[in-house]
Amino acid sequence: MSLQDFGSPFDMFDQLFRNFGGANFGAGNMDGEDLLYTLLIDFKEAVFGAQKNIEITRLEDCPTCEGSGAKPGTRSYICRTCSGQGHVISSSRTPFGYIQQAVCCPDCNGMGERCSPCNRCHGEGRIKKHKKIDIKVPAGIDTGDQLRVRSEGNSGMRGGAPGDLFVQVEVRGDPMLRRDGNNILYSCKISYIDAILGAVLEVPTVDGMAELKIPPGTQPNATLVMAKKGVPLVNRRNRRGDQLVNVKVEIPKRLRSEERKLVEELAILNKESVPISN
Repeated sequence: MSLQDFGSPFDMFDQLFRNFGGANFGAGNMDGEDLLYTLLIDFKEAVFGAQKNIEITRLEDCPTCEGSGAKPGTRSYICRTCSGQGHVISSSRTPFGYIQQAVCCPDCNGMGERCSPCNRCHGEGRIKKHKKIDIKVPAGIDTGDQLRVRSEGNSGMRGGAPGDLFVQVEVRGDPMLRRDGNNILYSCKISYIDAILGAVLEVPTVDGMAELKIPPGTQPNATLVMAKKGVPLVNRRNRRGDQLVNVKVEIPKRLRSEERKLVEELAILNKESVPISN
């Protein structure tokens, strides 16, 4: 793409900025900036969703000048430096020759207009204000996910569109439960007697305490599945992951004499039950 393809250097500059999504200085307005807010939520709020109220600080139209930046009772005028274009052409010498570059006008800050500045916003057209916003946190959200709230960022300048608010989610850890995608992980310890004979335990879940059946003959580090006790899929609350329980079998280091006698009798019975191969 060469300079000859355009009617003027300004045409080239405008085309380049349209291609890259930049601001159009010559338009006299600028879109507002996006804002980022970090929201810390509890483990169960991430699992089931929540309604949160946050307070942000953003730039809004100055009520004194109604966003124009001009002192009330005065009118803006075209910037003489850039002739209302919002940008000027700068030339620089390089080993390849002279290069012309369009840059933001230093006198009007790219607006193309100048004015007697408003006393409240000092000509910016925007002032900082606090605002409370309700945020709907969907079920199944996780750390690192972002929520987008349209048009709740900084106000645009001179009639430009407002930016968006991006809410970055961080989830507090749970002391007993861990998350792995849509599954929840939990570890429990059982006695070797319960591992042999089986048992029913009360274990924590995101739904509260629930019964976990330990089948007879459960092996150390076995994983038991509590179906549909995990995290709902985002925007699909009727589908949930599972809770996976890692079972650790505790072997006592010391036995009382009565226990040792019973274990020895069990060992004898176990040997007698083993068939002798020919």
